[in-house]
Amino acid sequence: MSNSYYFRKIHSLLGVIPVGFFLIEHLLTNYEATKGPEAFLDQINWLNDLPLRLLLEIVGIWLPLLYHAVYGLYVAYQSRNNVSSYGYFRNTMFMLQRVTGVLTFLFIAWHLFETRVQVALGNVAHEALGNTMHDIATNPVIFILYLVGIVSATFHFCNGLWSFLVSWGITIGPRAQRFSTIITMGLFVLMTVMFIMSLTAFTGTEFSVPVEAHTGK
Repeated sequence: MSNSYYFRKIHSLLGVIPVGFFLIEHLLTNYEATKGPEAFLDQINWLNDLPLRLLLEIVGIWLPLLYHAVYGLYVAYQSRNNVSSYGYFRNTMFMLQRVTGVLTFLFIAWHLFETRVQVALGNVAHEALGNTMHDIATNPVIFILYLVGIVSATFHFCNGLWSFLVSWGITIGPRAQRFSTIITMGLFVLMTVMFIMSLTAFTGTEFSVPVEAHTGK
């Protein structure tokens, strides 16, 4: 592509704003599950009550995510990894960024099909998403696959954030880049732990029944 520089810059920007923000929001929403089904449902209802929610989702999430995913797959296909020749830390991170990008794409597509698509088709009510996640989390095989998807998504975002800071001229020197490595990898650990705590929370028996069973409504 003759304008690949600009395509890559847009790809980098969208990976942080708004796709990265969406990942963080999704993390905080799911983390409410650690407080119980009612707290999780309250967060779901708050998101559903946002004004112009569908427009916000299309413009602020799905279109940027689609561009980032499709162009990211194109970049991954084009990339030439030289880890076996050099083995440098950043070359390894470069390779992992491409691998986790593909895994994250597959995971998000699968997760959306199991949740948002089922809601759109009328097979699952918003109020029953906790029950759906319970069924997912209590299946040992799917639980492990979700762990792989979670680690891939959080690593891809956090390591991509490091690249974003470099490519946009925010961390220029080696010292700044080493410092940002510590920060972004620390963020990776924090987000991964919170996501795993959320997924584990859905295994609780309280998510196996409708929320009405807890509230008495």
